[in-house]
Amino acid sequence: MRAVIQRVKKASVEVNGAIVGEIGHGLLVLLGITHEDASSDTDWLLKKLLQLRIFSDADEKMNLSVTDVNGGILVVSQFTLYADAKKGNRPSYLRSAPPAISIPIYDNFVAELRSRFTGPVATGSFGAMMDVALVNDGPVTIILDSKQQDF
Repeated sequence: MRAVIQRVKKASVEVNGAIVGEIGHGLLVLLGITHEDASSDTDWLLKKLLQLRIFSDADEKMNLSVTDVNGGILVVSQFTLYADAKKGNRPSYLRSAPPAISIPIYDNFVAELRSRFTGPVATGSFGAMMDVALVNDGPVTIILDSKQQDF
């Protein structure tokens, strides 16, 4: 499971002209799922996500988590995070899990997030063509990968 996490002042997802998810300050999480992902990947990623100290404290040091600042989290499915562009110019997406595998994992990730996090949680629409808007705060962008935990 791979996530690109952006600290945002606000973020939203629009599908066919309608906003389907939005948050104020918090985290935008672009979430990619591969064939080998399991509940242990969800558990590891959620623990890291909720404990990441990437919000500034009173001394302007990144010492606070999204929970500490009462932020929101917007989760957007992003199969292209597993793109393989080693050969040629057209990426392959074979490492991305197909919808039959990824939808239940994505749904479980969101459900687990909602059970562990008391702040607002919003999502995009899995598999839809989405317009994602954000105001990146910092900018602060972190990449987490459950298969490369030392990354």
